[in-house]
Amino acid sequence: MNTTVAQPGVVPDAKNRRSWREYWKIWKLPIGVQSLLAVGLGALIGSLTPTLGEQLKLAGDVFLNLVQMIVVPLVFPLIVLGIARMESVKKVGRMAGKAILYFEVVTTVVLVMAVALAKIVGIGTGAPVANGDGASVEKLDQGIDFHELILHAVPKNVVAAFAEGNLLAVIVFAIFIGVALAAIGEQSRPMTNVLDSLASAMFKVVGYVIRFAPIGVLGFISYDVAHYGFGNLSSLLGFIAVVYAGLAIVLGIIFPTIAAIYRVKYVTMLKAIGDLVGLAFVTRSSEAVLAPLLVRLEKLGISRSTTSFVVPLGYSFNTDGSVLYQAVALVFLANAYGTDNSIPTLLLMVGVLVILSKGMAGVASASIVVLIAAGNTIGLPPEGVALLLGVDFIVDMARTAVNVVGNSLAAAVIDKSEEKATAKAARNAIDQPNAHEAARPPHAEVEADSRHSSRQPV
Repeated sequence: MNTTVAQPGVVPDAKNRRSWREYWKIWKLPIGVQSLLAVGLGALIGSLTPTLGEQLKLAGDVFLNLVQMIVVPLVFPLIVLGIARMESVKKVGRMAGKAILYFEVVTTVVLVMAVALAKIVGIGTGAPVANGDGASVEKLDQGIDFHELILHAVPKNVVAAFAEGNLLAVIVFAIFIGVALAAIGEQSRPMTNVLDSLASAMFKVVGYVIRFAPIGVLGFISYDVAHYGFGNLSSLLGFIAVVYAGLAIVLGIIFPTIAAIYRVKYVTMLKAIGDLVGLAFVTRSSEAVLAPLLVRLEKLGISRSTTSFVVPLGYSFNTDGSVLYQAVALVFLANAYGTDNSIPTLLLMVGVLVILSKGMAGVASASIVVLIAAGNTIGLPPEGVALLLGVDFIVDMARTAVNVVGNSLAAAVIDKSEEKATAKAARNAIDQPNAHEAARPPHAEVEADSRHSSRQPV
């Protein structure tokens, strides 16, 4: 009988291979499952070892840097190619007009719903606003300068805009380049080929970067739990509940209604982008999913020219989750301070938020800055915003996720609208020759036949 005795310290090959195989199975799990496991592990680390949890923020920051590294190099060629390959400059203007109109209408609907919900619930009455730390918002109490906002969108130095990651300025420059390439026609082919190769390479890089998402999630959750904890949130649970309820109404009622009107398969879209929405929820960054989101939407059948134009534009002008949070926060503070919150005042607040929210992406600490600026218009002291900073990370997760869904739906709606416009143009092109044929005099065809029959083959 031949037996093999395992030597001390030596692991049998079969067992070693099995352990590596099990590890590989975990690595091959879907990103969404890996991120969910990272959430649980991060919460555990942050609660048990806060010091380590705060240090793990480095992993989250590295992941976000990787994501931000690829955003501009991907968005720029996509927008340029999307516009350059459109049939005409007229289509660019039409799509931009539709997108801006859609953003304005949907944002206004969301704001009115949020204000009504917060007003009915009476959120904020008796809240301990005196506990807010005014020093934490002192640097943010600067409002928004519309002149600076416009100049921020129009780059005087393109290289600086790219280096700073100024997405709005990059979009403006890309639009000009795309229109110019469309205008010069065949001469643009060498540059479009280069940009096409660049876009393909960046999509490949996106695949590499997204594999590190669970590590980034682990870092963010560990830090949030370690730094903020769960103990001082009780006084603001009502505010958090109303914000989440409002966001649930947006996701469950407003967005499905819009999708039904334009015959967009809303549930199918949510299934396709669900893991990316979850990633945006955990990382609290829309930019973290911008690149893969464009890929997913294109796989859903939405044209690349639409996604590459509408989605990046929506990141600046279609922040549905963020404006809902701001509306609820302002009503909360108005009730807490006992200031005027009559219907005319609330309508004024809605109007101010509609305007201010359109430039949020170009301002640091955007939601807080807009909140302070809008609060000033109805007499709210900026110190009150400090009370909300302690729970901002909780509501920020949900509003970021809703922003991603809102921009995906916007791209689908605009694409459906463009399909209808294209189909209508095609029908008109078919009907126009028929109309010319019908307008010809009856004898014209007879004369043409007689001329043709008078010719004899040689």
